[in-house]
Amino acid sequence: MKKIIKKMNKNTLLIVGLGNPGKEFDFTPHNVGYMILDKIKKEYNFDDFLFSKENNALITFGEIFGKKIILAKPQTFMNNSGLAVKFLIKNFNLSSNNLILIHDDFDLLFGKVKISKNRGHGGHKGVKSIIDNLQTKDFIRFRIGVQPLRGKPKSLEKFVLKKLPKQKINKIITKGFEVFDFFLKQGLEKTMAKYNQ
Repeated sequence: MKKIIKKMNKNTLLIVGLGNPGKEFDFTPHNVGYMILDKIKKEYNFDDFLFSKENNALITFGEIFGKKIILAKPQTFMNNSGLAVKFLIKNFNLSSNNLILIHDDFDLLFGKVKISKNRGHGGHKGVKSIIDNLQTKDFIRFRIGVQPLRGKPKSLEKFVLKKLPKQKINKIITKGFEVFDFFLKQGLEKTMAKYNQ
């Protein structure tokens, strides 16, 4: 780990996908952040995720288009995600400017992706935990829409933990990856202009 840290620099991107650890949460709306990170790892041929005790996160490293990248999946439960993110930023000598967060968002219709920067948590407890722990909201967020077309369900807590058909989940994973790939190639402003419609 120490050898890897030395290879990182101030321009390294820390890509954090939010979710809940455990197989029972696979293919649930709350875990789209985890699943998009799995897609990024696969498409860019990163090594397998390994557990980092000091960061309480699954981590893998790589380089995409000349950019050094850390992919991290906090192994706290969603509402305590900020603890792991705080450790990651501290242990890799980064700042919130290096952070890109990928997470589900119930204010957006299923399949919609929006990019935000320096915005409040909007009621998302995982994002709130990160803002509280970092004492800043000045980081980039990829908000992945999971709201059903019929509107928000009565119980959000039940819905976020309910498994959805793999085919349906795979569509938003593919869309999330598409937006992330475009962001790495074209930058923040062009990505926001294209997808924040």
